[in-house]
Amino acid sequence: MSLGEQIKRLKKEKNAIILAHYYQRPEIQEIADYVGDSLGLSQKAAETNADIIVFAGVHFMAETAKILNPTKTVVLPDLEAGCSLAESCPPESFSKFVEAHSDHVVITYINCSAEIKALSDIVCTSSNALKIVESVPKNTPIIFAPDRNLGKYISKKTGREMLLWDGSCVVHEAFSIEKLLALHKKHPDFKIIAHPESEEHILDTATYIGSTAGMINYVKENPKEKFIVATEAGILHKMQQEVPSTVLIPAPAYNDNTCACSECGYMKVNTLQKLYDCLVNESPRIEVSDTIRERALLPIERMLELSK
Repeated sequence: MSLGEQIKRLKKEKNAIILAHYYQRPEIQEIADYVGDSLGLSQKAAETNADIIVFAGVHFMAETAKILNPTKTVVLPDLEAGCSLAESCPPESFSKFVEAHSDHVVITYINCSAEIKALSDIVCTSSNALKIVESVPKNTPIIFAPDRNLGKYISKKTGREMLLWDGSCVVHEAFSIEKLLALHKKHPDFKIIAHPESEEHILDTATYIGSTAGMINYVKENPKEKFIVATEAGILHKMQQEVPSTVLIPAPAYNDNTCACSECGYMKVNTLQKLYDCLVNESPRIEVSDTIRERALLPIERMLELSK
């Protein structure tokens, strides 16, 4: 019996569900019950009847699932699956920042720790950040954290002045504008599509800017076009599945690595073997203290309600 077949057998025996992000390895995406972006994954986690949630993603995603499902077992294949963006916003520093601007509504991007969510009024994802910001009365000042690039993009789109935390994602800041422009010059018929965590000079080149799910939908809606894709390269697997005939090129990174693209090392630490092991052992488990969980749940629930 193959490893994949063993995982499927265990999943059935233990009433488990496997949730995977678009940036996971292709073989993990293939075995998952649901593959999606942060919003879709949160929604699936909120509605599942499974006893065990195997989160093939990074730590903050598994934490969010645990916050929504305190009585369920939530496991992450590798506890080293962190997030540079989440790490750029330490809870102690952010708490002082919020206290210094106590008249502000605090909107946090879901790519942050449970402790940061507990300091928030509303959580958002790149799929719904625009809608969430626009739901706040115009005369109410806003703190937006932790991603300054997404914050700048939303501020530009809404015309809202927001106080931005100075955090960023190393994957989306790894794109080389010089290499991207050279690649586009070589392929002028390709459209550039980009994730809003990217820097402004990258976004300025894009025909379409959106979340991972939004980018996939855009490619599906324009099957005859060809694309240069400025986000983590793992998304190309699902895009190619959805539109097999479309030609896709990952946007180039500063570093000359094996894929000539930007990959998230954190996302790639999860493997099929680790996924199998965590199902067998029902560990490593994700735990969130009741105090943090109760405070973090409210802004997540507000987001889910506003996203209906």
